[in-house]
Amino acid sequence: MNNETKIGFDNEKYLKMQSEHIRQRIAQFGDKLYMEFGGKLYDDFHASRVLPGFKPDSKLQMLMQLKDEAEIVIVINSGDIEKNKIRGDLGITYDVDVIRLVNVFKKIGLYVSSVVLTRYNDQPTADAFQRRLEALGIKVYHHYNIKGYPSDVKYIISEQGFGKNDYIETSRKLVVITAPGPGSGKMAVCLSQLYHDHKRGLNTGYAKFETFPIWNLPLRHPVNLAYEAATSDLNDVNMIDPFHLEAYGKTTVNYNRDVEIFPVLNTMFEQILGESPYKSPTDMGVNMAGNCIIDNDVTCKAARDEIIRRYYVGLCDYKKGLIGEDELMKLELLMKQANVTPDDRKVIAAALSREEETGGPAAAMELPDGTILTGKTSNLLGAVSALLLNALKYLAGLDEEILLMSPQVIEPIQDLKVRHLGNNNPRIHTDETLLALSICANSDENAKKAMEQIANLRGCEVHSTVILSAVDERIFKRLGINLTCEPKYSN
Repeated sequence: MNNETKIGFDNEKYLKMQSEHIRQRIAQFGDKLYMEFGGKLYDDFHASRVLPGFKPDSKLQMLMQLKDEAEIVIVINSGDIEKNKIRGDLGITYDVDVIRLVNVFKKIGLYVSSVVLTRYNDQPTADAFQRRLEALGIKVYHHYNIKGYPSDVKYIISEQGFGKNDYIETSRKLVVITAPGPGSGKMAVCLSQLYHDHKRGLNTGYAKFETFPIWNLPLRHPVNLAYEAATSDLNDVNMIDPFHLEAYGKTTVNYNRDVEIFPVLNTMFEQILGESPYKSPTDMGVNMAGNCIIDNDVTCKAARDEIIRRYYVGLCDYKKGLIGEDELMKLELLMKQANVTPDDRKVIAAALSREEETGGPAAAMELPDGTILTGKTSNLLGAVSALLLNALKYLAGLDEEILLMSPQVIEPIQDLKVRHLGNNNPRIHTDETLLALSICANSDENAKKAMEQIANLRGCEVHSTVILSAVDERIFKRLGINLTCEPKYSN
């Protein structure tokens, strides 16, 4: 059995090339560079899925090579605190993620100098979050709504605009501006700092680090299409950078928001710095990921797989009333552009066939060696719980008829759920299954062998014929399993 995943991306080359390129950009400006980090600075699972070989913490590891020169400023929109906005991939609110990020950065030796509350308007929840941060010893700054942003450049670049924002005190040559998610105001923070620095006579600059879209891949390359699918809720559209084409005669890819905002940014640079250091949105970027793809076929397949997964997430979100028809239609269009259909995801047909055969919810998993396993609903286990146990038995080389957990272990858990915890469904969830298995592993050698295979589930593909509970979805995310579901609820 070959469990080796095909690699399409050279991570070591990326770490070296990316850090060198950032150093060159720092040297372009005399005193300081504010670098806006788009996407996920830490645990970028989307990049690791569409660029096999890219490590989820690659950008963090790259920064580690610059840690003596760098400090981190984390930005969060005060409105997102007020709305309890959730980071979808982790299932935690943005404010909780800020504290998580602070702890992650500090633990590995990166300097976090402050947190900025953008669009601040005396929101009580933002004030409470500030008190929590300050109790942890973290300095907090306020940036405000600016009337006419981003189009009224004259007002923005004035004492009534950027001038009323708090000036963020920084001490190192590279200031990384990051956030728990999009729409946090990272770019405005960078521009505000340029304004304040220029008034202080400092020669500082701005650069943007976005992994996607990859500027030196074709516009309709599956990796770039997968980025559009991942940001369908933001209405991002990849497009040829017209400013770069005009300035250099070269075709590069950017996305609509950066292209649309560039004339305004250029005017801001000219008014703040005297002249603009950039001729195009592509010029502002420092991303080297496209130069580190070593197998285009592997990355294309991974990106197409991601587009199908995003489509099924969209189908379920539409069923839940979380997105509208327009967003779903966009995902369908991206499927057509990438030339993929649900038939290309093997676990879908396998799960649906198992459901038809058993008459109840079912699930299927594709292992790295291409093996397809299925799980069915029983009186003791839900379909995905049964599937997990089947997969662990297979990976451990155990006979599929072996019982890893006896009914005597499962039934007390069911009794607790129904009699004391108010559950109507007695079948045990995936988290309860894994806990029960870990207990059995103390006394049962087969259960122990199965437990030892849990890490090998990472990267496996799973499809469920029904929408899963939040608990089950969260477990699959934590295990690193790529999950999709049919857009229907279990009866």
